[in-house]
Amino acid sequence: VELVESGGGSVQPGGSLTLSCSASVSGYSIHCMGWFRQAQGKGREAVAVISNEGGQRYADSMKGRFTLSKDNAKNTLYLQMYDLKPEDSAMYYCAAYPTIQGAICTLRLSDYSTWGQGTQVTVSS
Repeated sequence: VELVESGGGSVQPGGSLTLSCSASVSGYSIHCMGWFRQAQGKGREAVAVISNEGGQRYADSMKGRFTLSKDNAKNTLYLQMYDLKPEDSAMYYCAAYPTIQGAICTLRLSDYSTWGQGTQVTVSS
């Protein structure tokens, strides 16, 4: 699978953005997919992940202002972000790993074998 993110940009505090991750998949496959972010000078952290069946998990600190969704027909993953804060500024990455039907997706970075190039989100006034 190949992943291409888009939708990043600059926004003022309190604003919203929607990120997209387009997945190119050869043949039928089952993947966990998710969003991760890395602020400058900090480690990469999980935002939210979603299973092939649509089961979602959010990192505790990301609950409430981020909404994950997936369009299976378009092989596209979305991350809607609301009430953005300066501390949300980071490079946002889409990632995936192959799994089996019914599996619960992890938030563990090391499980994710395929990564996109990232899209930058900057929140500032």
